[in-house]
Amino acid sequence: MSDRTRRIPEATVARLPVYLRSLAELVGDKTATVSSERLAEMAGVNAAKVRKDLSYLGSYGTRGVGYDVEYLAFQMSRELGLTHDWPVVIIGAGNLGQALANYGGFRDRGFPVAALIDANREKVGGHVHGVPVHHIDDLPRLAKDLGIAIAVIATPAGAAQSVADVLAEAGIRSILNFAPTVISVPEGTSLRKVDLALELQILSFYQAHRTPEGP
Repeated sequence: MSDRTRRIPEATVARLPVYLRSLAELVGDKTATVSSERLAEMAGVNAAKVRKDLSYLGSYGTRGVGYDVEYLAFQMSRELGLTHDWPVVIIGAGNLGQALANYGGFRDRGFPVAALIDANREKVGGHVHGVPVHHIDDLPRLAKDLGIAIAVIATPAGAAQSVADVLAEAGIRSILNFAPTVISVPEGTSLRKVDLALELQILSFYQAHRTPEGP
């Protein structure tokens, strides 16, 4: 890991994909340059934060001109490790796992789903949306053979920790957890959690506290 990578704050890393999505729109519109103000507007942050975040990439723009859109997108893709594909394995071939396997956006963004994994041997050997289903006992071999970089946990809550343990044994150090539970992972493992119910509860709070509109 480079010195520059170590010193980029986590909050900045979390915003880089948002900037990159905005830059992709600009590239599609054949926009050559973009100001920090415009990029901030598209990303939903303030311009000072954009300039600070981009300074971590060594990109400062040109006064009166702004940032070169294509070059900034390249810089950001390189920093995010998106200059090559990262094969993904999805653990759990239930409804959620199958839906994720069918999402074409993963491959389009450089994260091809290489395999679905399940503990139910009745599902093993089949294909879901063209993705082969393997037994969890085969995970260590698959991780090596397919070059698996990232795992997505899409199991019931009760199975998530044991799955995380298997992933650790298989040497997979990047995990996205959809299971509605907290899991422990070894030091050096990157763990991100997606809790859809939690997000809905937050929206429920704001909905419940909206000021009623007058007649």
